[in-house]
Amino acid sequence: MGQIEEARKGNITPEARAVADAEGIRPESVAEGVAAGTIVIPKNSCRDGVAVCGIGRGLRTKVNANIGTSAELADLELELRKVKAAEEAGADTVMDLSTGGDIAAIRKRVIASTVLPVGTVPIYQAAIGAARLKKGIRSMTADEIFEAIEDHARDGVDYVTLHCGVTREALGKLEKEGRVLDIVSRGGAFLAVWMVANERENPLYSDYGRVLEICKRYDLTVSLGDGLRPGCLADATDRAQIQELVTLGELASAALGEGVQAMIEGPGHVPINEIEENVRIEKDLCHGAPFYVLGPIVTDIAPGYDHLSSAIGGAIAASCGADFLCYVTASEHLRLPDERDVREGVIVTRIAAHAADIAKGIARSGERDLRISLARKAGDFDEQMRLAIDPGRARSIRESSRPSAGDICTMCGEYCSIKLLRERLQKGRDKAP
Repeated sequence: MGQIEEARKGNITPEARAVADAEGIRPESVAEGVAAGTIVIPKNSCRDGVAVCGIGRGLRTKVNANIGTSAELADLELELRKVKAAEEAGADTVMDLSTGGDIAAIRKRVIASTVLPVGTVPIYQAAIGAARLKKGIRSMTADEIFEAIEDHARDGVDYVTLHCGVTREALGKLEKEGRVLDIVSRGGAFLAVWMVANERENPLYSDYGRVLEICKRYDLTVSLGDGLRPGCLADATDRAQIQELVTLGELASAALGEGVQAMIEGPGHVPINEIEENVRIEKDLCHGAPFYVLGPIVTDIAPGYDHLSSAIGGAIAASCGADFLCYVTASEHLRLPDERDVREGVIVTRIAAHAADIAKGIARSGERDLRISLARKAGDFDEQMRLAIDPGRARSIRESSRPSAGDICTMCGEYCSIKLLRERLQKGRDKAP
């Protein structure tokens, strides 16, 4: 029995209790959120030993790290190192987006290599398999798409991105809109190519009941993908994007009705002034379903720094109610990320998520900030390193320029304002009768 069904019966599952313990809230609150569709707990019923995390309203903002091969670079050992880097940097989940090499074998090794919840995009396997074995993506069949979803579920994947909202109606709106970058989602593009070539509706939409049957069997969380997300600021919040979101809201409600956990994926490139409205629209149209955003990236001119552009957008989106941030790395738009890109991407996205949690008033979110501030006041650099979000980098920077005393740094040295006042106040207390 799945998380939603158990929650509706008033049962507190071990997973719901683990989420409550990690978040510092009542288990009943978690179960109520799951039953209402405002919280998801991605965990395949076939998979054991998962570091369970909850995603949704009232919970700490979570961070996902994408890894995966490409047709240009398929190195399994590199991907496993990237998984480890994501774990060590504090990612809450990883997604295997492999499109090169033995996709099925890579997926199984990734799942086996981590305790984090793992997400995938099954349409990659179906489309690329058809392209390799037949006469291109257009030769893919609906059955092959559903077989890929079941393969991923059987392997133990905890959540899957399915682009169920890429419909013929939405594609018509996209064509009339006249976008700059059309479709930048690989899954969305695969399905659009297939739909146009075969003059048929998206099977993930027309046969959505079959999707839900598979997801229910494995308690597989469906992440309703934004196949028509904007790939540049000029395309943000257009008719195609909103039409897809309207459909995703309807599909999320249908999933909840069938006891299937669902979250909604959000836009990629959005100017700062449109982020809050994008979050509000998703929450309204999708009845509070968890919102999973890629970035959003707030400017198109930052190749090599897109992890920072994304963190800016992610902090704003999460502070406005987004629940789950997919990191963007510095190599976005340039090349497949390496371990260093993964690590930095996770760290900067965790900073964005943490800043948003403070703004949202998430339980215990500001405690660490207060403790590190007290350590600064006391000149306790060891404690500051321990509390830092990236202790290794903080320590490395400090040790690269050694101060003359242990309670100062080389920025201010003996004229450190905190130390000067601390010592003056102490002398005053010592003189007091």
